[in-house]
Amino acid sequence: MQKKRNIYLSVLFFIIFSSTAKAQPIIYPALSKPDTLKFKEYKPEIFTSGFIDIVNNGQVNASARFIRLFIGEPGKFAIPLSLYGGVSNNNFQNQSNTGGIQRSNDHLVTQYINPLSGLINISIDGVAYFKQTPKITKTGFLYHAGERILTGYRTGLVTNPQTGKPTNFLNSFATAGLYFQTGAWERSNTKNVGVFWLAFRYIGCYSNPTQVKDFLPDISTNGFYHGYSVGFGVEINNLVNLKAVYYKYVKKPEIDYSLPIYQFSFNYSLKN
Repeated sequence: MQKKRNIYLSVLFFIIFSSTAKAQPIIYPALSKPDTLKFKEYKPEIFTSGFIDIVNNGQVNASARFIRLFIGEPGKFAIPLSLYGGVSNNNFQNQSNTGGIQRSNDHLVTQYINPLSGLINISIDGVAYFKQTPKITKTGFLYHAGERILTGYRTGLVTNPQTGKPTNFLNSFATAGLYFQTGAWERSNTKNVGVFWLAFRYIGCYSNPTQVKDFLPDISTNGFYHGYSVGFGVEINNLVNLKAVYYKYVKKPEIDYSLPIYQFSFNYSLKN
């Protein structure tokens, strides 16, 4: 009886060992070659795009989008949130008050009506298309709203030591409009199809009048300005990304400036 039990145990051990030995080639080779599993490295969208604006009054602004996030439910409802930074405030012009030259605030005229302006700009923006279609040609509702920090320079007599002192202040803005896009490409390269777009939008912005009077003590304002813009642009990967915009105030700032306001922008993208 004991001999039969030993035989059964020997057979059972042999079956288990054989099964394990046969399973080894299926399970372990993949683990012994870690380079067979290639993981795609995730690269966050940090400083991947930006723009350079040239305005017809000689002002040049430059900015970069620090990061772009989506807040909401993945695959369902999401709000696109962007953070822009590094915008120059007339830094390419002479802003020194030495020699009797006062600092100017005419740069605020273009920054009030431009939704992408500001030293820091936190905003939501996007296009809600009227019809979801794989075609390139489509229309939609354009929106952009957020908060930004602008810079003003105190006005006054040259003999006043406070004259020319920079003051940062908050400015809230919102814009909405209509958007149309269609395809754009080179004649010799029909595979690299980009986008040609047209946009009309209305924009309004508000700043606390008390903050504005910190650098414009003689101004009489409610801090609310609004107007509209008409623009077009062309975006083709690895070729061109530019736009032109015309701005017109309906309720203009209490700052002397030359009309009209034209803006030409050169955008860049560092996405792989």
